Amino acid sequence: MPAEMERRMKFVIKHEIKGRMRIHAVSYRMSCAEADTLLYFLHTNKYVTFARVYERTGDAVISYVGERENIIRALRGFSYEKTEVPAGVIENSGRELNAQYQEKLIGQILMRYAGKMFLPYPLRACLITIKSVKYIYQGIKTLLQKKIEVPVLDAAAIGVSVLRNDIETAGSVMFLLGIGELLEEWTHKKSVDDLARTMSLNVGKVWLKREGQEVLVASDEIRPGDEVTVHMGSVIPFDGVVTDGEAMVNQSSLTGESIPVRRVKENTVYAGTVVEEGELTVFVREVGGSSRYEKIVKMIEESEKLKSALEGRAEHLADKLVPYTLGGTVLTWLLTRNVTKALSVLMVDFSCALKLAMPIAVLSAIREASLHHVTVKGGKYLEAVAQADTIVFDKTGTLTKARPTVVDVVPFNGETPDELLRIAACLEEHFPHSMAKAVVDAAKRKNLEHEEMHSKVEYVVAHGISTTIEGKRAVIGSSHFVFEDEKCVVPEGKEGLFDALPKEYSHLYLAIEGRLAGVICIEDPLREEAAAVITSLKRAGISKVVMMTGDSERTACAIARRVGVDEYYSEVLPEDKAGFVEREKAAGRKVIMIGDGINDSPALSAADVGIAISDGAEIAREIADITIGADDLYQIVTLKLLSDNLMKRIHTNYRVIVGFNAGLILCGVTGLLQPTASALLHNTSTLLIGLKSMQNLLD
Repeated sequence: MPAEMERRMKFVIKHEIKGRMRIHAVSYRMSCAEADTLLYFLHTNKYVTFARVYERTGDAVISYVGERENIIRALRGFSYEKTEVPAGVIENSGRELNAQYQEKLIGQILMRYAGKMFLPYPLRACLITIKSVKYIYQGIKTLLQKKIEVPVLDAAAIGVSVLRNDIETAGSVMFLLGIGELLEEWTHKKSVDDLARTMSLNVGKVWLKREGQEVLVASDEIRPGDEVTVHMGSVIPFDGVVTDGEAMVNQSSLTGESIPVRRVKENTVYAGTVVEEGELTVFVREVGGSSRYEKIVKMIEESEKLKSALEGRAEHLADKLVPYTLGGTVLTWLLTRNVTKALSVLMVDFSCALKLAMPIAVLSAIREASLHHVTVKGGKYLEAVAQADTIVFDKTGTLTKARPTVVDVVPFNGETPDELLRIAACLEEHFPHSMAKAVVDAAKRKNLEHEEMHSKVEYVVAHGISTTIEGKRAVIGSSHFVFEDEKCVVPEGKEGLFDALPKEYSHLYLAIEGRLAGVICIEDPLREEAAAVITSLKRAGISKVVMMTGDSERTACAIARRVGVDEYYSEVLPEDKAGFVEREKAAGRKVIMIGDGINDSPALSAADVGIAISDGAEIAREIADITIGADDLYQIVTLKLLSDNLMKRIHTNYRVIVGFNAGLILCGVTGLLQPTASALLHNTSTLLIGLKSMQNLLD
């Protein structure tokens, strides 16, 4: 029997209703990797709307549309060997992490209750006393550092219980502390992993340098030792060494540096950094995605980006409350001379819940945002969105659809429209912009071959492209660039044709040797939801909506009227957008900037929150604090509601934690609760608040 037939899976349908079935894989045991492979296979099936695979039981739940036979046929053809899973999907799925922490959690609970049931009391007391040394040591160490923080409270509570020979209380406190630490670690790691996966690099095509020519190939065709060319505005796709060129590289995603660094021959460059200016040829050292993923995880864990101001205040408040809890314990003992009542106060502290619930709430909100195809790089950006009162939209690819199309090519030099489109596509294919993509796609639809016919191309941000074709200087770009900067002219006798160009379209001007050769008319239709989104944002608390565009006054005015912005600015340059954002911030306003192009990058960086469109320029996505999907502007409204609800949850957590724990202290002082009960209720409430903070904020 062939090997692939031996591994072909057999499935049994355990339960079924219309549009949903639960199946069981007939095998000895399903590994995490096999479960992820099956899940990937199901997700790639066009009829499957939802799937979940349980590796422990070997079961899978599948929701689908269409005929059940489509699913049955797909499952009959499934085998692990035949399913090609992209690199990084299995390695970074998080399934193994969850299994590992589930085992730890179950292990701790079983050990606790097995010890109580089967170990004699003297042996159990000895083990608990030995275990308490770790907590007491941490408390003493914190005191020696001249700090009075949570470890001091834990050490005092456990130490006093052991000294009083109240072994059961000491054991219960340590058990609950252990469970809380485990859940906090698990939640944090899972949230960080989820965030890192959404930020991980996803470069589809790269320019491979082969025999002196640049060839556009799929990134998975690249091998160590190959050379790739990275143009301005593009992400460096692999770790490697520069062999040619010079560029300013933005490394903020990995190092947090806001200023780009110069990279020249023999310098090392890293996957995920962005070429802001210049061009590089990179010798590829490593093609795997793991190094990029690991760097992002490290960056997230070390960076203050994850912490919102509210999180910082929670930690600060938590540490400030510790001395008051200790003081309350001493005061209770002095007033009552009752160690049990004093210990009841000591068992309750506000800091555990404050320190656990706030980060979990923020990380959970970031995870929930990713479910709506919104990538958030840190908690402080959610807080800034909640506080924002001004939002600035770029027009092209943001308020208008991200898929502009070429509707006409008007020749001015006697060439055919197809020949002019071929030349334009040859120039535009090197640079990431929605207008450039429209030109390249139009040439592709007409099957126009556009092999390299030019010398090195130079991209001027927000203006256009210049190069040399067969010894002749060629430029393509905006009216300002072609006619004012490059001093090109309209050929004699063609003025009437030029004046008659349709005004409802955006125009790209192609000139050769200082004379206009052709005009490409591009339709950039307004998004259907744009006006409704702006209305929704105003209802959600945004008081000022602004549109800024490099387009003409006529086009900008028409769009502004249709979508309902408060202000609009036309024919602006990148520095104009950034300058406007800075002026608004100086006036005390909190500003969100939304854009998709290289020319939006300075403004995205200057804003309190920069939001990029997912299929825009790579540099915009890299610099932005938040990325939204290209298909639906309503994600901005979702983001605003999510941020507002997160702030409400954090404030609610504050009130619940302080109120409930104050009640426990009062019950302890009055003798209504014993220390063990105080510890149990305090730790249980902390875990419940933590679990509540993990729930979705939106219906």
